[in-house]
Amino acid sequence: MRYSANHKMETREKLLTSSAMSAKKSGFSTVGVDGLMKAIGLSGGAFYSHFSSKDELFKAIVERELSQSLERLSGSGVMDSMKLERCLKQYLSMSHVEQPEAGCALPVLGAEIARSDMSVREAAQSWICRLHESWARILESDSLAWAILSQCVGALVVARMLAAPELQQEVLSSSHDEISHRLAERQSN
Repeated sequence: MRYSANHKMETREKLLTSSAMSAKKSGFSTVGVDGLMKAIGLSGGAFYSHFSSKDELFKAIVERELSQSLERLSGSGVMDSMKLERCLKQYLSMSHVEQPEAGCALPVLGAEIARSDMSVREAAQSWICRLHESWARILESDSLAWAILSQCVGALVVARMLAAPELQQEVLSSSHDEISHRLAERQSN
């Protein structure tokens, strides 16, 4: 049976989408190649016509997910402090805690990225630095942009670690309130 010219590209896209959702929900290292391919209805052997290794797939997932996070968190067009505030409110939300597969990859995959080879870490660094630069322009402060970025990712990690929804919400609200306070102070100066 002959496949269309786009079949390989479509299959690769399905594999990336499915694998990214799986990685953000359960971690990347927990699922083998056979499991990743089974999720899209193909055999494990077909994997190697798309990626030379599972590490190569992970790098592609990291680049794709972080580029999407950059788009969501820095936005296209003009980004101002009000739009940044809306992004932060959405990022530090219970829906983001409860649906890791639909959100930012950093809180879920950060530890796996840190343990990955240098090419994956460099790819992640490139996207994180681009997000930082976007926020630093708005905030007019490199250090404040790093602090807010780190606090947001950390707050989501801590909230997801907790079992009680009221404690999860307290972590998110506290972080959001502190960031908002810093932003308000900065605007009044």
